Amino acid sequence: MITTQEKIKIIDLASLPIQIGKEVVIKGESIALFRLSNEDVRAIEGICPGTNGPLAEGIVSGEYVYCPLRDWKISLITGEVQKPDDGTVKTYKTEVIDSYVYITV
Repeated sequence: MITTQEKIKIIDLASLPIQIGKEVVIKGESIALFRLSNEDVRAIEGICPGTNGPLAEGIVSGEYVYCPLRDWKISLITGEVQKPDDGTVKTYKTEVIDSYVYITV
């Protein structure tokens, strides 16, 4: 089965606060979008795999987000939950083009 990827325009970069998550729903999927202090933009699956917590409401530290329900530490680069907890979330490719954030889904 061949799946096609689509690049979707999401938000003006200036409207995305640094280190504050924003939830977006694309094709029925919750995605947590983050603008890091180094200006990188990251997008991951919006629900914590262990707690079902809303990751867009988590605290950002460096390139990690902490689940707001039980402090599970999740990499914004790989989607991996850090030990001693276990699990992963889906990551999405992001690009900034002409001051707008795009996500490839």
